[in-house]
Amino acid sequence: MKRIIAMMVLSASILFASLNLQTASKEELMSIKGIGEKKAAAIIKYRKTHKIKSAADLLNVKGIGAGIVENVKKGVKVADVKKTAKRKASKTSTKAKTKMKEKATKSKNKTLTKAKAKKEKATKVAKGKKAEVKSKVKAKKTAAKKKVKKAKKKTSKKTKK
Repeated sequence: MKRIIAMMVLSASILFASLNLQTASKEELMSIKGIGEKKAAAIIKYRKTHKIKSAADLLNVKGIGAGIVENVKKGVKVADVKKTAKRKASKTSTKAKTKMKEKATKSKNKTLTKAKAKKEKATKVAKGKKAEVKSKVKAKKTAAKKKVKKAKKKTSKKTKK
């Protein structure tokens, strides 16, 4: 009966993420965010000579600071931190993708604007050359007409004589 009660208490403490710092194994200590192999070993060494009554007693262990004590009090586990990091990474990658899409769109629009400007410039140049060619052709036609008139005048003068 005592064993059953002890098992129930132990499983209840595991379920509610409370950790008995005086009896926790190295792996259990390492499951807390900020506590690795060396700090877990330091806690185990410390508790051999001192009794740990609360998380605040961990401040006496070399390498343990207020941040880790807060994690112990709040029951922040490494798995919880990994999940949060994944969510943040997912949000970050979504933001990065959005920024990349926006940048690509801006670049595309800029390229299209440049291409449109080049096309308009080429059209203006072509229209200008076309007009220039037309005026040259017109000038040549006019010059040719004048030559024809002169030639007619000369022939008419010769026939009159």
